[in-house]
Amino acid sequence: MIDRLPHTLRSDALDNRERILDAARALFSADGLGVPMREIARCAGVGPATLYRHFPTKQVLATEAFADQLRACRTIVDQGCADPDPWRGLCLVIEKICELHARDRGLGEAFLTAFPGAPDVAGREYTVKAVAGLAQRAKDAGHLRSDFVLDDLILILMANKGIHSRSTDTQVTASRRFAGLAIQALKASPQHAPLPPAARLVSTPS
Repeated sequence: MIDRLPHTLRSDALDNRERILDAARALFSADGLGVPMREIARCAGVGPATLYRHFPTKQVLATEAFADQLRACRTIVDQGCADPDPWRGLCLVIEKICELHARDRGLGEAFLTAFPGAPDVAGREYTVKAVAGLAQRAKDAGHLRSDFVLDDLILILMANKGIHSRSTDTQVTASRRFAGLAIQALKASPQHAPLPPAARLVSTPS
């Protein structure tokens, strides 16, 4: 019995860790990073002390919870940077990252939040540097407006984060249309291509 005890403790600790991460992903995705740590502990069915033993800060918890999304962000950026047409690659990055953030409010907030002492939450530093190079190539090719600055990308993501709907599908639809509008505004010589479908965000008066 004594020989089995350490293994049992390790198994319990692993189970607690996974339950905390599952709860954090669900709550961050639905309500953003403002969710209290105690609420995450309650949802996971563990005590606050157990949560803090595994994840001493919210930044550590968010980084772990968004590990898969971080990889998805990097894949999107790498795909955009690999496109021989830098404008098409930049459009892909804006569209896909906006959609990814629309599907997961917590990820969008993590990307835009400056945690104290956080070296790189949700791949922000990697993404910003890579997109900066992609944007310069698009400028050099004459497709991206010459007065574009990298803060414009952050502005787009901040605005995208403000899209809220009870339905994830509606939120994603609205995000796709917003990305289409943003891309047209960034083009050096705007051409009014058809936008993605509009989302029903307000009731139309009868």
